[in-house]
Amino acid sequence: MFPIRDHNPSGRVPYVTYALMAANIGIFLSMLPISGDERALAQIYYDYALLPRRVMEGNGYNALFSSQFLHAGWGHLGGNMLFLWVFGDNIEDEMGHAPFLGFYLLAGALSGYAHVLADQNSYIPTVGASGAIAGVMGAYLLLFPRARVDILLFVKILPVPAWIMLMIWFAMQFIGGLGASAETGGVAYWAHSGGFIAGLLLALPLWISRGGPKFWKATHGYPPHPPARYAMPKVKRK
Repeated sequence: MFPIRDHNPSGRVPYVTYALMAANIGIFLSMLPISGDERALAQIYYDYALLPRRVMEGNGYNALFSSQFLHAGWGHLGGNMLFLWVFGDNIEDEMGHAPFLGFYLLAGALSGYAHVLADQNSYIPTVGASGAIAGVMGAYLLLFPRARVDILLFVKILPVPAWIMLMIWFAMQFIGGLGASAETGGVAYWAHSGGFIAGLLLALPLWISRGGPKFWKATHGYPPHPPARYAMPKVKRK
């Protein structure tokens, strides 16, 4: 289940979202020449990836931020950038450029710390923007729960309310975290869950400033502007 777009147009150019995407893609491409050099990669991961045990020992706090810009492969990068592209522009539109950047980095750092607390003795390096983007998704759930999101389910595009897609995603992360082993690499489920909750909580002041429950009542959970409409191509079957 992948979101491919939402029906929630933003009112300003999302410069920070684009810059974050460019930074992640640029750093990944810059590391391709050393992708076969295990020693060089190990040094980069030691310096910039999140190592829970180091943080618990009082070191490596910089990695709570630097690890957000490292990715382990094309699929990892592509999936994260897709989610950021779908959900990031609307949260930046609501918060403003500079506040959104601070929100994004802080949500990512808090998601990393959630992972540290869940796996305190691990020396397995953790990388990726997923935690920060999960924070963006948590904020989206709070502000636009009934915005329409087109998801790709197998080979069919289905429009669903954002809250359904986002809550299914969160449940998958939470359940995955309960069943994950702390001794092996893989998906950092608690970073995703922690980032989602952190983003929702960090967006609470904005939601309250909009009126809180009154904002939901006035908008019925929809974005406060007309939705974007996409024409589905018609094809003939042979």
